[in-house]
Order: sequence, then C-alpha cells, then structure tokens
Amino acid sequence: MKQTITDNRVDADILTYTVGRDPVLDLRLAVWDCMGTAAHVTMLSEMKLKRPVVTKAEAAKVRKELANIVKLARAGKFEIREDDQDVHMAVERMLTEKLGDLGKKIHTGRSRNDQVAVDVRLHMKDELLSLEGELVKLMDALVSLGRKHDLVPLVGRTHLQPAMPSSVGMWSTGHAEMVLDQLENLEAAYRLVDLNPLGSAAGYGVPLPLNRKLTTKLLGFARPIHNCFGASMARGECEAAVLGALAQLMAVLSRLAEDLILFSMPEFAYFKLPREYCTGSSIMPQKFNPDVLELVRSKAAQVLGLSVASLSMLHAMPGGYNRDLQDSKFLYMEGLDVTRTTVRILAKVVKGVEVDPEQCRRAFTPGVFATDVALRKVAEGTPWRDAYHDVRDHLEQLESEDPDRAVAAKKHLGATGGIDYDHYRSAIADAFGAMLDRRVKFEKCLHALVG
Repeated sequence: MKQTITDNRVDADILTYTVGRDPVLDLRLAVWDCMGTAAHVTMLSEMKLKRPVVTKAEAAKVRKELANIVKLARAGKFEIREDDQDVHMAVERMLTEKLGDLGKKIHTGRSRNDQVAVDVRLHMKDELLSLEGELVKLMDALVSLGRKHDLVPLVGRTHLQPAMPSSVGMWSTGHAEMVLDQLENLEAAYRLVDLNPLGSAAGYGVPLPLNRKLTTKLLGFARPIHNCFGASMARGECEAAVLGALAQLMAVLSRLAEDLILFSMPEFAYFKLPREYCTGSSIMPQKFNPDVLELVRSKAAQVLGLSVASLSMLHAMPGGYNRDLQDSKFLYMEGLDVTRTTVRILAKVVKGVEVDPEQCRRAFTPGVFATDVALRKVAEGTPWRDAYHDVRDHLEQLESEDPDRAVAAKKHLGATGGIDYDHYRSAIADAFGAMLDRRVKFEKCLHALVG
C-alpha cells in the first residue's frame, strides 16, 4: 500500500503552492536526512521500554538501508516523488519499500519540524566548512600577490582622491585581513548552527524517553538545544544568522572587486586582469570587460537582499512553527551558493592579476607625499600644525620625493614597510587547521552512522 501524508481533499493548486520548491531543494538534504534518521533510529533502539519501538538489530537494518540511500543521493539518483512532497517522506517511503513495517517506525517521536531543522543544520555545517576552506584559498592568493609585490609603491586613496603613499603589499594584505576577519562571523554562525534540535518534535517534546544527548553525540553537534519550544523557534533564526555572515562577507568581497575594476582601468593601469577572465563586446573589438567583477557587486547586493528577507520573515511571526519558515531554506541555500561561487571566482582572478610597478610609480603626484614630509619636519622638531601649513603652502617642493623611499620608510607594525607575512601565513594555516579538524570529526560521525 502506498504511503503518503498528502490529504487528497486539498485543492491541487493550493498543494502545489504550499509544497513550493521543496522537492528540488530537498535533494540537497538527502544525505543529511539519512544521517539524522540513522541517529534517531539508533536512539529509539536504546530507549528503555517494556516493548522496544525498534530493536538494536532492526536499527542496524535501517542504517544499512540508509547507507544505500546515501549512495543513491551521492550518485544523483535519489528521487523525491510528487506524492512524497519532501525528502523526509521520500526517505521513509524508500525504507518502507525495502523494510516493510520497520520503515513505518522511523518517524516515531519526530516531527518534520525537527527533521528539517536537523537536516539544514547538518547541511550548514558541511557548507560552512567548505566555504572556510575556499576563503583560505582566496586569502592565500591575496597574501601571495602582496608578498610578490610587497614594496611596489601604490597611491593610497581616501574619497577616491590621492592621499598618502601605500604599497601593493599593503593593499593586497589589507583585503586579505578583511577576509580573515569575516571568518570570525562565520565561526559565530557555525557555533549557533552546531546545536541539536532533534527530539524537540513539533516544538513541545513527546511522551517518550528520548535521549537527546545521545543523538547529539551521534550527529557530532556541540550540544542539544535545551528547550524544545526554543528549538522549534530557532528555525529561521539559524538561516538568518548564516545569511547575515554571508552578507557581510559579500560586502567585503564587493569592495575587493571594485578596487580591481578601478585599478585595472586604462586611466589607472596599476593592474592587469587575466585575459581569460574578461569578456568582449559584440560590437567593439578592442573591449576586455571585467564583467565577472561587476557581477560580484551585483551578487553582494543579492545576498544582502536575501539576508534582509530572512529577517523580515521572522520579525512578526508568532512563537511555534509557521509555514513561513519553509521559505527560509531557499533564502539560505541561494545565499550560500552565490557566496561560495563568488569566493572561488575571486581566488582565480586574484591569482592571475599582473602588477605594473612603473605605472604604479608614475601615478604619484607631489601632494601624495605631503603628510610624510610634514611628519619628517615634526621629527626634526617643528610643531605639527606649523609643519602642516608649511608643506601645504609649498607643495611644489615635493617634486623630488621618491615613492620607493616613502614606502620603505614606514616600518612600524602593519605599515608599508612593516607587513608581517609570517603573521598572515600563520593565520591562514590556523584557519585551515581548525576547519580541517572539524571536518575530520564531522566526517567520522557521518561514516559511523551511514558509512
């Protein structure tokens, strides 16, 4: 007999509208749904009841079949049928087809609310770790570019106007540091994600002795969300937190893209973008356009919009589950995909950037040295305000200033002559090591449950 939770009295258009994009989006959750189900059925087999819901031998059979479903999902052969509606019912259907009544028992003590919450959190952990690994590659490309052209003079700008002597090394590692800072936001989001909602059911618990600490350990979460009602309400909040971190990261990446666009313009020509990453024109044969970098700006705006949408969805929602939350899955997945793709693209572009040292030097005008010269006068005993006015009134005297000398003269921590590349290499290595450590632990949990 076909198993379905679809109410055939519901209007077909209404059903299609409420199911939404779940049959497509949920394909990405199949592995994680199997992982959550394996942990849950293991826990059911450990419950102390006069008559077990699932025996340990039966739990082993379920896990074995779940491992087969995982293989199908990884091969792209997992299917969510129209009457399944979502990944949870698809997995249950497949287990029931193979295991009969045993497959009908796996939903005991669960709701689709805590099921999808577990699936999405496991998916988030996996994706955030992958994103951190990709960010490491982008930081490495930026630091490598900076080290290669460390003391090449570059006009530092404020308000887009020439300001003070800078260097390619400072510019490049400055952007790397901004990316590094975003790892803190992603780490905060990861810690929020790394909490187990399984066992909260529909948000109010169940009259069964569920061992939520056991499923937490099996799934590799840091701890369970203590309050079942709180676990239910955390849906949507989790997605909003991740999207907030992604939006901040994309804003940082957009500024990097904008600098690359500006500095590769013929009017600047400090940098040259890789030809293979630029597009041409249908009418102007000479054009090599930085379309990919322009799209980074657009994608940043999109992710910001998704972040705002996720928060807007929550702000007037009452406590407990509401169907609005279904759409948070799409917002999160879309934002994640856009961000990860952008990081990978930018790493390729940065790695291929060429620097024209002589063009960088030619861009220096006397006024760029004004502050440095004024400070040299201060070091010789002139009061700051007097030095300031003297230099301002005699800018023509700065014609002989040397960009290379100016860049090398600033040796304090973080200045043009004081960039500590070992600091960045260490930070990158630490970030990669922390990510890899969590990845290994996470994969061990997955392997122990479903192979």
